[in-house]
Amino acid sequence: MFDAMNQQKHPVNSAGRILTASLIGTTIEFFDFYIYATAAVLVFPKLFFPATDPTSATLESLATFALAFFARPLGAAIFGHFGDRKGRKATLVAALMTMGPSTVAIGLLPGYASIGIAAPVLLALFRLGQGLGLGGEWGGAVLLATENAPAHKKAWYGMFPQLGAPIGFLLSSGTFFILSKTMSDTSFISYGWRIPFIASALLVWVGLYVRLKIAETPEFMKMIDNDKQAKVPFADVFIKHTAAITLGTLATVTTFLLFYLMTVFTLSWGTSVLHYTKSSFLIIQMISMLAFGLGILLSAKLADQYGRNQMLIAATISIMIFGLLFAPFFTTGSLTITAIFLSVGMFLMGLTYGPIGTALAGIFPAAVRYTGASLAFTLAGILGASLTPYLATTLGHKFGLAYVGYYLTAAALVTLLALLASAKMMKQEVE
Repeated sequence: MFDAMNQQKHPVNSAGRILTASLIGTTIEFFDFYIYATAAVLVFPKLFFPATDPTSATLESLATFALAFFARPLGAAIFGHFGDRKGRKATLVAALMTMGPSTVAIGLLPGYASIGIAAPVLLALFRLGQGLGLGGEWGGAVLLATENAPAHKKAWYGMFPQLGAPIGFLLSSGTFFILSKTMSDTSFISYGWRIPFIASALLVWVGLYVRLKIAETPEFMKMIDNDKQAKVPFADVFIKHTAAITLGTLATVTTFLLFYLMTVFTLSWGTSVLHYTKSSFLIIQMISMLAFGLGILLSAKLADQYGRNQMLIAATISIMIFGLLFAPFFTTGSLTITAIFLSVGMFLMGLTYGPIGTALAGIFPAAVRYTGASLAFTLAGILGASLTPYLATTLGHKFGLAYVGYYLTAAALVTLLALLASAKMMKQEVE
């Protein structure tokens, strides 16, 4: 499969086809990922963990949410190996076909009342499948864009896969919002939540069609022509590029932590502790996604103009300050101010998320770029996102919401130090 897709001799991708293929795949993948995150807060505690009290059930549900982040590095290693050895295109198709069936399977899964303990066990298994697919998806999409980009537009091209995040979130939140407004809570818990999981199969087929139409990237074909492939990319990343994988991971931690604080944690805290209605909070979260997209677009332009590292440093310092204002900003009791709070947080998220893909791709050579960029991104997911909703909920209940903000500020400080240490690396262009 992998070799057959690479037998064409240096066909040329149009800019529109490149950007569409890199955007649509991550949109689909993030849609799948976010519908799980939303359901993990609103549905799964009741459906799969009904034997415990509400707080414990929520924490157990969020623990299954974390599982995918531990599967993502494995997916990055597996898909990264084939992406660096056999080609970006075929690997992207395989990653899409790994996550899609896992998502549909979750939508078809009976609850605890029907099959007992097997229900949360299978939920965890399918969640791991989602993580494996996403572990291979993101890096390939970024490379598809950046390895086809003009030298002066690396960050701009690399921004298109990142736009899949706000678009996927809007699609998932919009779907849940429509369902919540058109059916009763009983119907939603019974079967309504399953609709977006099952319907994602249609999106996967669209993504598959688009990706089968693209050609391999010129950088990979050049590497094939010169016989410069790494035999074991995973080993090379850690042995020959230790500084790059370490600093790249730490430089990305805050990107993940901020995102899942502003989405999963705020949704849970806002509806359970601050007593906003589910529908009203989903609306203001969707509004904040527009600020997220704007931040991505702006950061890509600034990164191409002033440098990726400089853009990321400025965004990280801003996030450190935002963390100190987290609690007073979030607890005013005003839905309007809460909407502004979410929008500011997601705008800052866009500023750090927009250039990070191009920055990570730029610190690894082509022979291990798929593996290296994917591993740095997914390892940062473990450190910055896997347990964030769980830890933030625990900190908030035990010590107060201010400590959730301190948690964010501390992570941003770690990222800032990594960005300062990797300044020379991130000046490299994707070759």
